[in-house]
Amino acid sequence: MTGSSFSPPPHLAQAATAIFGERLALATEYAQRLATDGVVRGLIGPREAERIWDRHLLNCAALGELIESDASVVDVGSGAGLPGLVLAVARPDLSVTLVEPLARRTAFLSEVVSDLGLDNVTVARVRAEDAVGTLPAADVVTARAVAPLDRLAAWCLPLARVGGRVLALKGATAADEVEAHREAIARVGGGEPVIRVCGADLLPEPTTVVEVVREREVLPASTKSGSKKAGSARSARPRSGSRAPRR
Repeated sequence: MTGSSFSPPPHLAQAATAIFGERLALATEYAQRLATDGVVRGLIGPREAERIWDRHLLNCAALGELIESDASVVDVGSGAGLPGLVLAVARPDLSVTLVEPLARRTAFLSEVVSDLGLDNVTVARVRAEDAVGTLPAADVVTARAVAPLDRLAAWCLPLARVGGRVLALKGATAADEVEAHREAIARVGGGEPVIRVCGADLLPEPTTVVEVVREREVLPASTKSGSKKAGSARSARPRSGSRAPRR
């Protein structure tokens, strides 16, 4: 990205047009905000400004291939809006909630949402684990570069409805993470993780995504342990009408 132009570079123009369509101008405005305010406010690194389109916007927008029409989306650890804000720009049919605990980031997100006129986006300043039960269960929960898959599943799966999905953007480590964390994902109610590739026909570097379906509800560990303790306490009490043991 050079000079005063924040439009997609020539070698990515066709892909950007195919993905964003008539909302390409809106995506370009967001690219400008990322490359200027986003850098100044420490939301992305200075070197990332030159790779806004390939590394960030198109990489994230390609995820839309896996999301059905009119879906509700919760984006965990949204940061500068990646991928949630990008999806909201590319897909006005989606209802997107950006979950981010840091004030300086939610301030940026709220400003961009207002300036771009994105009426399909809500910004929630909250940690993912504290949002469970507060936000409506989503069809899709997204995350990018937030945490390893085991922790990500523990945070994200409870925010999805049963039958909903977590879509985690991952890079070259995707297969290794799936192998390492398969059992941990199952323990928190997730199905078998599946690696998907998005934008293969459009992008020089397709987007790698790990998809996990929320197959069942799992009670938090504190609730389980509390129930066990209560049960143990009940079993330890003498039954009504029974004699106390002789000393």
